[in-house]
Amino acid sequence: MIVLGIESTAHTFGVGIVDEEGNILADERVVLRPKEGGILPREAAKLFSEEGGKAIKRALERAGIGMEDLDGVAFAIGPGLGPSLRTGAVAARYLSLRFGKTLVGVNHGVAHIEIGKLLTDTRDPLVVYLSGANTQIIAFEKGRYRIFGETLDMGLGNFIDSFARALGIPFPGGPKVEELARKGKNLIDLPYTVKGSDLAFSGLLTAAIKALERHPPEDVAFSVQEIAFAMVTEVTERALAHTEKEEVLLVGGVAANKRLQEMMRTMAEERGAETFVVPFKYAADNGVMIAWTGLLALKSGMRTSPLEPVNPRFRVDQAELPWLTGKGFKPSNLS
Repeated sequence: MIVLGIESTAHTFGVGIVDEEGNILADERVVLRPKEGGILPREAAKLFSEEGGKAIKRALERAGIGMEDLDGVAFAIGPGLGPSLRTGAVAARYLSLRFGKTLVGVNHGVAHIEIGKLLTDTRDPLVVYLSGANTQIIAFEKGRYRIFGETLDMGLGNFIDSFARALGIPFPGGPKVEELARKGKNLIDLPYTVKGSDLAFSGLLTAAIKALERHPPEDVAFSVQEIAFAMVTEVTERALAHTEKEEVLLVGGVAANKRLQEMMRTMAEERGAETFVVPFKYAADNGVMIAWTGLLALKSGMRTSPLEPVNPRFRVDQAELPWLTGKGFKPSNLS
């Protein structure tokens, strides 16, 4: 089976093509990079409309196949920004109807998890999902991915990007903030907000921006990372103790941060668990993760009507997972 996947939840229009052995046949991306400020959904949708078709064509050429060779078309049905989601969905529906290919919509968060599991060969991890809009601690329990802790306001990625804008760093700000933080030495007193198994970043953001008026930016960046990542590590440790998993898997764009990885590994080792990180290339949004998750869904009998609308608030714990519940196809690393 060969499946083409379309990712379009935020700033990236990604097109991936995979086969059922997990081989990545193509990976094309069109990325909106605002000169200032954050992502404007309508700008992203406009770029996707203009460049998405070209990305699909390039992906097919790179894979050395035609539409007739595909067994299905997958797309991110949610969560995400409405205009971005709808643009990708329209492209997927067109391909499905025009070429008679089976259509399946997949949850964006589940796709981050499944590509991480595929590329790290993890089996049953506690997942730390950290992206722009999402900060969630997730594990598979009783037939679904369950959320054992999450942000109460903004995602860790959006928090870091907002702090970066205060420093004059353009989107995406994470890599530059990480680089700046390495030069910091002094830990500044900033809010640490953990509420049970959940956490919040807005108070830390406000305080960090104010701290820039009194402290060197490298010290503020250092403190922001240390405190924010300690918060995430604390709620992850709580979930690890509860679930008793033996693997911790970091996925999503923020998973690429080396200091975060170091803190997670230290914590996990103390609890007898091993830490895995999705490869850097597939930490950010991409079409390959949609294609792979779509393939798992299609092999398990899932189908999506072309009339089904996108769902910008589609949570990970609402997604059906027949390939994990024994109701359908299981990937080789789970068999």
